[in-house]
Amino acid sequence: MPDLLWNDVRNFFDPNAMGHLPDLWVPDASIEDWQTVFDLVRSSRWTWKYREGLVERPLPAAVEVLPRSTDEEMADLAVRPAPGVEVIFSLMSATEIDFYISLRELQGQTGVDTLCAFLCLLGRRLGKPVFMSADGAYGRPVLGFDPAVDHVVLLADPVDHLARARHPETRKALPGEPDRTSELEPPGGIEPPTFSLRVKRSTD
Repeated sequence: MPDLLWNDVRNFFDPNAMGHLPDLWVPDASIEDWQTVFDLVRSSRWTWKYREGLVERPLPAAVEVLPRSTDEEMADLAVRPAPGVEVIFSLMSATEIDFYISLRELQGQTGVDTLCAFLCLLGRRLGKPVFMSADGAYGRPVLGFDPAVDHVVLLADPVDHLARARHPETRKALPGEPDRTSELEPPGGIEPPTFSLRVKRSTD
């Protein structure tokens, strides 16, 4: 049975409500975790390319490129885990694994299954949660891989999220409903990381 059903979560895959490049991240990471990602990419049958600025280069060891200073060129690792789907890892911080994927490539149940499969694979290799939030809403995840239950779970209400996205000034919590304007607590009681600047390479 799928982790998530398209009819239940389609609002979280709506590029207009979420932004077509949502934020995805693995918190509390390390150089060793980044190296695990690099090793996963190398050992897979995925097509991939590593770039520093506009120049493609061989994929180095994680310790050679992280952390990166603000005056260094942007580095990213683009992989294709499924036909027509590209995941781009942004190499910025040594303590957090940031990546993004276009929701335009993840429509229908096939798109949901593709995302869930990738989050599960990454989370299982790292033994850590993997979160997704709307573009610009980093730290407020709507879904993610929970290693405690070994599958992708919802962390927000898709209907409520769409209502707030369309009418944020009018949406009020119902009686007994938790205040969803505050940061959501991820599974396992892990605190969401603090906000930080994210720069995304255009995929258009």
